[in-house]
Amino acid sequence: MADQLSNDLASLRIARDDGPPSSGWLRRLVLLAVLGIAGAAAWIYGKPLVEAKVLRPEVDVTQIVVVTPAEAQAKLTSTGYVVPQRLSRVGARVPGRIKEMHVREGQVVAAGDVLAQLEAADQRALLNTARARLLAAKAQVQTAKAELADAQQQAKRERALVQRGVGQLAAAEDLEFRALAVQKQVAAAEANVKAVKAEVDAIEVNLADYTITAPMDGTVVAKPAQVGELVGVQASALVELADFGSLMVETDVPEGRLHLVQLEDPCQIVLDAYPTRTYRGRVEQITPKVNRAKATVTVKVRFDGDAQGVLPDMAARVSFLTGEPDPALADAAPKVIVPAAAIDERNGSTVVFVLDDDTVRMQTVELGETVGSGFELLAGPQPGATVVREPPSSLEDGQKVERKDQAS
Repeated sequence: MADQLSNDLASLRIARDDGPPSSGWLRRLVLLAVLGIAGAAAWIYGKPLVEAKVLRPEVDVTQIVVVTPAEAQAKLTSTGYVVPQRLSRVGARVPGRIKEMHVREGQVVAAGDVLAQLEAADQRALLNTARARLLAAKAQVQTAKAELADAQQQAKRERALVQRGVGQLAAAEDLEFRALAVQKQVAAAEANVKAVKAEVDAIEVNLADYTITAPMDGTVVAKPAQVGELVGVQASALVELADFGSLMVETDVPEGRLHLVQLEDPCQIVLDAYPTRTYRGRVEQITPKVNRAKATVTVKVRFDGDAQGVLPDMAARVSFLTGEPDPALADAAPKVIVPAAAIDERNGSTVVFVLDDDTVRMQTVELGETVGSGFELLAGPQPGATVVREPPSSLEDGQKVERKDQAS
């Protein structure tokens, strides 16, 4: 009965169709497609962001320069630095400690001026002792001369008595020999005076080395040593002097263009420190040596006229002119030029990207007329500023970059 009931109940169950078997490969295909789309989007949109924020993109750079009208006559332009031709690094001839320093950085001195004084108490004590010995040696000479005079007088008197027959010849001869011996003592004392005097002179010369003087007219161009420092023959210079009257621009001219440069050629000099000011110059010297590594020859250009404000190691740009500069052009104001390759358009504004160490700063500029391969800069960065050449569209203000010429 129970078995019959179970069979009846089983026959009453509704049969459900589980459907076709599941297709797992379709789900995998959809997942791969989604991942592929996400990867492509990450590559397209994320790569520039990663490069900009992490990888520091490499950029090429150029510079904002000042161009003078007279440079239209230039047959060659080269850069260099202002270098004093007369430079003296004054040191000490004797070791010692600085007691007094009489100059400071930037001070102008004349030849013979006292620069520093070293401690010399021991040398002065030696000098005083030697001078005392000299006085004693001179006193010995005077004593010996007095004895000589007395001996000569006695010998002369005794010789006179012998000649009159009342004196003894042996006594006269003894006195004469004594006078001769005393004369030798006088000579020895005088020689001793000379020896002690030479010792005094040597100590005085050595003592003079403790007073350091300027060997030439010049300007102190570096911070001098300070009171209390130890100095010596092998130590660094106490004072560095430069003759500003001997300042010249030393510039490297490519060997292949050296034929364009002749002695006494007129030049125009522009310093990075004063980009809107020009100086006249002339070729002073073409050094007789070629730098094989750079294939250049150093040319020295002197300042022809006023060199007010020029300091050693200033960067300079020299234009070698084809002839004497036109006075009309020489009086014309120079123009600040920004290369066209550095100009970009961002949000409706004309901008350049100025490189500040390893960071770029976007700066709006106002341009004037076209000048050569650039534009006159009416408003914007200062002359000499380094700007990015052909800035990429992904470049942003404040972004870290790396210069191509400094990339490792």
